[in-house]
Amino acid sequence: MTIVAPDAEGLRRAVDLLHRESVVAFPTETVYGLGAHAFSAKAIAEVYRLKNRPLWNPLIVHVANVAAARALAQEWPDAANDLSAQFWPGPLTLVLERARQLTRVGAPIDTIAVRVPAHDVALKLLEASGLPLAAPSANRSEGISPTTAEHVLRSLPEVPLILDGGPASWGIESTVLDLTGPMPKLLRPGALGLRALREVTGAIALPDEVVDGTARSSPGLGRRHYAPKARVIMAKEVSSVDHGSLAGPVAVLSYESVEDFADAQVAEVLSADPREYAADLYAALHRLDDAGVGTIIVQAPPETEEWLAVRDRLRRAAA
Repeated sequence: MTIVAPDAEGLRRAVDLLHRESVVAFPTETVYGLGAHAFSAKAIAEVYRLKNRPLWNPLIVHVANVAAARALAQEWPDAANDLSAQFWPGPLTLVLERARQLTRVGAPIDTIAVRVPAHDVALKLLEASGLPLAAPSANRSEGISPTTAEHVLRSLPEVPLILDGGPASWGIESTVLDLTGPMPKLLRPGALGLRALREVTGAIALPDEVVDGTARSSPGLGRRHYAPKARVIMAKEVSSVDHGSLAGPVAVLSYESVEDFADAQVAEVLSADPREYAADLYAALHRLDDAGVGTIIVQAPPETEEWLAVRDRLRRAAA
């Protein structure tokens, strides 16, 4: 495992590995991804092996531009045109009918999830390699997503190369929108909020619950996901939780003052702004794991649409 700067030599080494059907971890604006040639069976198998990822969990394909995305889809609806024009490059993934000449990307489904990332290093890698890159988060399945190169190193020490692009700016995965039906449907809430999407598409259907073990069109829908080693408990009032029966040390993750949580041995106070909170959420969970805590009591975020993606991640982490 080597962490390298994303300079000309680092990119050359990364491209060489990708063309040899190996894998490379690289930064995006959301989280670090484990990149592999999206239509190489050997490379995709290595992604699933390294992550210990269940085969029913699909992969998102990252491409350099809209034209490359259109080439992967059988149909390119007007909504895809409008959304890509407004939000790409950016943290939005579109699920479309897969072009019939293409093999499936991991999970046994006829759709493809695709996006153009808004990160200079990711775009340079995509352009230099000339490949569509499947790139799930570069961590063991169900674990905390990585927002730095060091997070990747600790979770996936077998990965041969990590391009270090600094901390991810959004810190939470892309929003996934399914465009294969009569109405756009939210599959995974993420960095891009529904309000902004509705301004382009109009009404958006909300996601259904899916059962683990069944194929689905979007990643990130497992019952337990994004989880630290410590047990996670969500509570509206952190101070109401009886710490006596919990595995210690006990930590608190809050978006308010922790003055009332003096019996917690470790505390992380994040911003009360949902985007700023999301940007530091995974990093905070990594810090708490590194501190060796046994339980994390999380102050439940507000029940508003702006906090939808954060609530989704915390609910799965606590499952």
